[in-house]
Order: sequence, then structure tokens, then C-alpha cells
Amino acid sequence: AFPCCALLLCHHSSRSAIQVQITPTQGEISVGESKFFLCEVVGDAKDIDWFAPSGEKILPNRPDIIVSRTDEATATLTIYHANVDSAGIYKCVARSGDKEAQATVQVKIFQKITFDSAPSPQEFNEGDDADIVCDVVSSPPPAIIWKHKGSRIQVAKDVRYKIMDNGHLLIRGIKKIDEGMYNCEARIMARGEIDFRMIKVIVNVLPTIRARLSEVNATADIASSALLACDADGFPEPSVTWTHNNVVLETGDKYTLSDDGSELLIKSVKKVDEGDYTCIAKNKAGEKSEEVSLNVFVRPRITYLNNQTASEFDEQVTLTCEASGDPTPAISWSFQNRVFTEGEQASWTRPDKYESLDRNIVVRSHARVSSLTLKNILFTYAGEYLCTATNSIGRDNKHMYLEVRYAPKILGTVTVYTWEGNAANISCEAEAHPGASVVWSRDGLQLPSANTTNVKVYNTPTISYLEITPDSQYNFGTYNCTATNAMGSESKEFVLIQADVPSSPEIELVEPFSSTAVVSFEEPDSMGGVPIIKYRVEWRLPGQDWTGKEYHADDEMTTITIVGLKPETTYEIKMSAINGKGEGESSPATTFTTQPVRKYPFPPPRCSPPWEPTAPKLVVKVQGRGNTLKVNWIKQDDGGSPIKHYLVRYKAKHVSDWKPEIRVPHNSEYVTLSGLDWNTEYEIHVVAENQQGKSEPGVISYRTASDPTTIPGPISCTIVGILIVVFFLLLVGVDVTCYFLNKCGLLMCIAVNFCGKAGPGAKSKDMEEGQAAFTKDESKEPIVEVRTEEEQTPNQVWNRNSSARWLQTEESQPAAADATSPVVNLLPSTATNSVAGSVSAAQSSPASDGGVLTAKAPPRNSPAAARSGPLNANAQPDVGPLVDLSDAPKAPPSSDPTPLVPEPLSPAPASAEGPQSQRDPVKAPSSSSSSSQNKDSQVDGPAEDAPSVLCTDPTAPAHNEYERFHHPVPHLVTSALVASL
Repeated sequence: AFPCCALLLCHHSSRSAIQVQITPTQGEISVGESKFFLCEVVGDAKDIDWFAPSGEKILPNRPDIIVSRTDEATATLTIYHANVDSAGIYKCVARSGDKEAQATVQVKIFQKITFDSAPSPQEFNEGDDADIVCDVVSSPPPAIIWKHKGSRIQVAKDVRYKIMDNGHLLIRGIKKIDEGMYNCEARIMARGEIDFRMIKVIVNVLPTIRARLSEVNATADIASSALLACDADGFPEPSVTWTHNNVVLETGDKYTLSDDGSELLIKSVKKVDEGDYTCIAKNKAGEKSEEVSLNVFVRPRITYLNNQTASEFDEQVTLTCEASGDPTPAISWSFQNRVFTEGEQASWTRPDKYESLDRNIVVRSHARVSSLTLKNILFTYAGEYLCTATNSIGRDNKHMYLEVRYAPKILGTVTVYTWEGNAANISCEAEAHPGASVVWSRDGLQLPSANTTNVKVYNTPTISYLEITPDSQYNFGTYNCTATNAMGSESKEFVLIQADVPSSPEIELVEPFSSTAVVSFEEPDSMGGVPIIKYRVEWRLPGQDWTGKEYHADDEMTTITIVGLKPETTYEIKMSAINGKGEGESSPATTFTTQPVRKYPFPPPRCSPPWEPTAPKLVVKVQGRGNTLKVNWIKQDDGGSPIKHYLVRYKAKHVSDWKPEIRVPHNSEYVTLSGLDWNTEYEIHVVAENQQGKSEPGVISYRTASDPTTIPGPISCTIVGILIVVFFLLLVGVDVTCYFLNKCGLLMCIAVNFCGKAGPGAKSKDMEEGQAAFTKDESKEPIVEVRTEEEQTPNQVWNRNSSARWLQTEESQPAAADATSPVVNLLPSTATNSVAGSVSAAQSSPASDGGVLTAKAPPRNSPAAARSGPLNANAQPDVGPLVDLSDAPKAPPSSDPTPLVPEPLSPAPASAEGPQSQRDPVKAPSSSSSSSQNKDSQVDGPAEDAPSVLCTDPTAPAHNEYERFHHPVPHLVTSALVASL
């Protein structure tokens, strides 16, 4: 063994006035390491030389040992990548004329702990004696210690363990529980040196196998397939093979094996395929097998099922389905989401019967024949019915179509807002079979007429649009739409109302910073009948002129950030709202004072600005499907020097490596991070940089959404039961509340229909609210939002972004040129981005008790269009042009009339006094040119386009369907019947 420290020997000549010292004083080096020694001379020395252990003077050109003169009093000896030959005594000699001094240092070379062989992982079969290899070399030889699960292995306490002379660990009869990470640790006590290697030990386990089904039934002679499957387990994962009659089966024309071999698909099953099949699982530890039996039978087949035709209000219609199969199949019926079945297997001697609660649907089954009887036919009974025949080995199903002929039922928003000179579109959607013709009239005069140049009509297969450009107060009022077909007719009155400018918004709070301020506000109490397009914010120094800026209104927008303010300055601020009609009154002025610039801890880095900027404030919002994040930042104090740019970096929290840094221009206010991992928490840093340097990072963390394609695991039956009970109790509570507060619900139905009583607290007020969409056109004011004439209340909420775009198509110009024929037909595709609405059939005129105001926005291929499609398959209607009311300025109007074709909006709930009618505004698709902003709007940031989302209440369809297609009745009875259904 080498000594642990170097020997430093200094010799001074008796006649010398020079002193020499070598640093460091220790010269012990590990093989392969590098080290330097500094020779320092006290006194004047002309020459400083180093000498190798061999006595030779070390020259500067040696590759492994280099001597360099640092200055007049020092010289450095550097030993690179030391080896055994580098050991010895090195001497430093200083001379100045006849004066000389020297010092020596002894360099020792030793071997550090080195692992020659410690492979990981190391695999063993369960039950074998495992020799875990760990070969270590060093000088002197190390002591070996083994650890498992953080604890030292005590060989004396467990006879299964033994540390071999070569340092290996022997485990007798290794088990699966012995699997894991083992720590092979080497120590040299003399130097206090320690090193270790983690070795993963894998224990292979003999496979186990079981058949998913011990017997499988299959059908014969109908080109069907049979799937045999077995699940194998073991470690490593075993390979699976199949044999039949001692022949190994492989993928081909007859058989198909899954990737892991666990499933065997037998194609075109024949009777000769019947028998036992053997599933064999094999891995490194051995093999196991299991048998599966294949039984071949005959699958069901539906032999009779025909389409039917009926008329609305017919007494009944019966659908019949026959099927064959062995065993005898059970037959069931389904329509949309409802399933009708006889409940148990029928026989010729005892036919079973299923009857619905309302006694309008009856199912009878008699052996291989089943009938579905529908009583008191309604138009909603029309559609595809599915007959399914099932037995123990398979099923067959076929569809039939029930056609129901019915009189027209008119939908559409009854109230539309606009103003003089601004075109409005009233939509009358007529659902009927066969298709209906639609006629518009006013005061008994059919529209358009020779005297009404500002009124035009455009027709599609299911919707008729009345375009009105008011030129006086006379044009406001009621308009009648009448739809007629062979089954009957129906009429509805629509109201055109004069719009107004909005009231002033209310400034709730101003949060100032040094150069910015965040304004929180409440939207106006009155929208004026149309949505808010913009907000104007104005601020000034007291007594000076106002400075203002307009900001596009965003859905649920409650804050606006203004920039460019001076620190420690008092400002006045006010706001106003702008809709399609114009700008409303401004709010009362509010005073605020900006904050001083950032203060540094004493003493400051510099006595006066400029300084580094303050870290920006961050806000994260999820976009797309949930793995895209939009990171917004709010600029803080810039330190007295303009921001040059922002630096963005991010990483998943569970990893150490950052994604490449993103540099964003100084005028940007956000960055979008896309393609992120699902269900992962990310840490995001944003740094502002000016001429003086970088700010501290603004830091925020956010977790992305779970993968929407992930299939949720099984839910506990207990939890499901509890949820069902809770849901039932909630339904009972809601029904009781509706009975006492809103005179509706199941209890109300019972009280009205059986007891003849009205609910407690019954109110006469039956007005419902709704709205339609509009969009802003800076050259021609936008189409308005719909609202009733009923007084506004503080609880009314309107959707600023309920807008629709009128699109002008060049293809429609020829049709527009014909001024003598303003009534044209439009294909369904031309009805996109148009404004319309729906209303309860009970409100047939504005004079009725309640004005049901809703909005509707069907897609291009709406269900209504689809239903009437077959009847109009050969029709080639003219396509009318659409008017563009987007935000972009329009070209001067041409001489040709350019009609407007609106897009219907989705129906909202039509409950007379329910909270939904007042609290859930209808949202319509925004125009393609409109920009969607964040809730916290930034003044100078780039706008990001995003389409608005159409939202409706999930309970609306059932309520709307009932009210649409029944004759008007008092609202109390209507609510009760709807609740009972």
C-alpha cells in the first residue's frame, strides 16, 4: 500500500537568501486523474526549474507532464492523466546567481475502486440458486457489502444468502419476492473511499393459463367466425400457441391469431371445426396448457320485417318481425334510445306481453314472431325501428322505417330587434311531412308586395326568411307566417322591435400598477335589445383631455387592462358600452393612483433607474382538447427601460430537462404551448428583458387534462347505487320546489289533472325571455339580439357574443338581380350563418300571455332539412345571395338588391317562469372574422381568433318538442303536461 500523504522536503543552502515552497503538500493521485503543483519562491529568482523523479529537468514540450512559468516568482508542474509511471519525487529548484533553494514533493499513484463487471439486469428462474455478479478491483482490495431494499443483507441470519470469496452474492432457491434492486457496495477503509452499483435482479416465473370460456358456441354454414381465447400469465410474458388434433395452428386462410397469440379466430366455421383446441403458454421458466371446446350451432336470422306508413292522430299501427334460429331466438324492439322487449322467452302456448306505462306502446311475442303496436300516433313516432333476434350463440337485427304524415309545426324566434336602416331577418321554420309551403303577410296583405320594396323573402326546404330593412316606424310591428301542406296548416305571429343603445357599465374596481391598471367592471343592466360589440375605456389626468380606446367585447369579459400610464400619478377613468345601435352613456368617472416603480432592497444595485424589469404576472388557460396551454402575461414595472423581449421556457415537473427557450417579441402578451403530454403538470417561466438585464422569472404551474380517449376503469356498484339514490332524491326535491315556486312539475300535473287545483303561489305572469344573434357591421349596423319587451331585471344576463354572420356569395348575384321575383328558394347549404329562432307553438301571437323567446343555430345539414330532404330530392331551388354583416367595412352598395339570409340559432328552453329562461342566454356562432378574447382582455396583445360555441340547456329539447307540436293551452296546464312527460 502507498502512504496516504505526500512527503514534503525543503532544503535551504546556508548561503541562500531564497526560500522555496510547493503547494499542495500532498501528492497522492488516482490513476487517470490530473493534478498540478505550484512552486512559489520568496526572494529574487532568475530561474525556477522542475526535475522529474529520474533527475531529468522537465522540459515544456512533454505531453503528460507540463511545466509553466506563471510569473517571476512561481512555476507550475501539471501531471495529466496520471499512471503508475508518474509516481516518484519531484523537485523544484530556484536559482539567482550563486544563490539556490529547492523543495521536493513525493507523488504516489493508487487505483480507485473500479467495477469490472456488475451487469444489470441479471435474470434467474424462480427456484434456482442465483449467483449475482459484482466484480470490483482497487488497491488495496475493497470490502464488499450487499444491500437489498435499503437494508444490509445479514448472511448469518438468513442461510439462503452467501457472499462468495469473489464478492458475488449467492441466493439459494430464489423467489419472486427476492426480485428488485440490489446494492453492491465496495469500501476501502484506509482512504475512506466508497462506491457502489445498483443491480436489478429479475426472477422469471413459470406461466399460468386459463381459458376465458371453456366452451364456445359458433354458427355453421353462414360464413361466420368463432373466437377462442385464453389468458396467460407469467414472467417474462409467455408466448401463446394453439393446437388442434395435435397440429400447431398458424395464421392463414382458415385461422387468424392475435399479436400475442391469446386469441384464435376460426373463419367460415363448419361443423367439422367442432372439437377441443389446446392453448399452450411458454416462457423461459417452462410451459402450461389449457383446452377450449368449440360447439357449432345455427345463429338467428330475421325473415320478415316491412316498412309502414301512418298519419298523425291515427288510432294505432302495428309493426311485425319474424325470425328463425336454433335455439329459438328472443325478439326485441328498439327506437332511438328506448328498448322494448317481451322480458322472457315466449312459446306458442303462452305468449308474453310487454306494455308501456302510458299504454301507447305494446309488445307481444309469440314464439318466432313479435309485434310492436303504437297507439294514438304522433309525428314523433316517425323514424327507424330496430328488430333484434337473439339466442345463446348470436343475434341478427334489421331496420324498418315508420313514415308519419303530419301538418306543419312552425318554429322560430317570435321577437327580433333592429333599427331604421339596418336589415333584420325573421326566420319561420316549418316542420311538416310532406313539406309545407310558407306565406308571409302583414295586416292581411301578402309579402312581398309591389309597395314593399324594403321587404324580401327567401325560402329553403324547411325555413323561410323574411328580410326587412326598416325605413320608418311603420315597419316595426307584427308579421304573420303561415305554413300549409296536404295535412293542414299553421300560422304564427312574429314581432319586429326597435332596438336601443346600451346603458352604462359599472366600474367595480381599478387595480393599479406602476405603468398599467386592471379595470374590473359589471356589464350594462340593459343591452338595448342587441349584444355588446365593444367597450370604450377613457382615462385622463384631472382637468385634462380624455384618452380612450375601444376593446372588442368577449363572452364573460369582466376585466380590461390599460397600459402606458405614469407611476405615482392620479387618473380619472370611465367606461361606455357600444352595440349595433350605437354607443351608450358613460359610467361615472372613477379616480385611481398608479403605484411607484419597484423598490429594491437597500442598498439598491444602482442609485437611479434604469433597472431590470419586474417579473410579469402569468395566467394560463386551456385550449383545444386539453393538452394545449395559452400562457398570458401582464407586463409590470419595466425598470425605466423598454422591454426588448420575453423569454419563455417550460418543462414537465417530473423531469429535469427544460424545453428549448422561446423568445417572444416585446409587444406580445401570450404564447401557446401545444402538443403537451396528457395529465402532466408543467412548470412555466416567463422572463422580461430590457437593456439593463433580465427580470426574475414569473412562475406558474398547470396540469393538462386527462387523455379523452382513455377508457375509465370499472365503477363500484356501491357508488353507482348511491349516485342513483342521490339523483332520485334530488329529482323529488326539485319537483316539490317547482310545485310551490313555479307551479310546474309532476305534483302540479297531479293537482291540475286529477284534483282540479292550481299550485300554491301561482302567478299570472307567463312571459319568457330569449335572444337571437347578430353581428357588427361597421358600414351597416348589425342584426340585433332578440329580447322581449318585458322590463329588464338585474337577473337578466345577455350573451355579448351571440352573433351570427351574414355571408355574401358571388354565386347568388344572378338570383339577386331579378328584382321582380324577391321570393326565392335556397338550398340547405345556403342557410348557414343565418339568424333565426324557435318558439313554443303555444305562443301563436304577440298578444298571448307569454312571449317565448329562444334562439336556434342548426348546422348546415340540420335535422329539419334532413327530414324533408327525401321529398325535395329532385328540387332545384334558386339560391339567393347572402348579405355580409361582418366587422370588415363593406363596399358601396350596388344597384342590385342584396338580400339577407340568416342562420337559425339553437332553441333555448321555453319555460315561462323557470330560472333557465332568465339566466341562460342563447349563444350563437360568431362571424368568421370576429376575434374571441380572453376574460382578462389585454390592450396591446395580438388577438386570437376562436369560434364561439353554441350552448343550449340539455333539458330544452323535451320541453320545446312538446310546446312546438300541440295546440296552444294555458301555460299552467302546458307546464304540468311537460313535467309529467
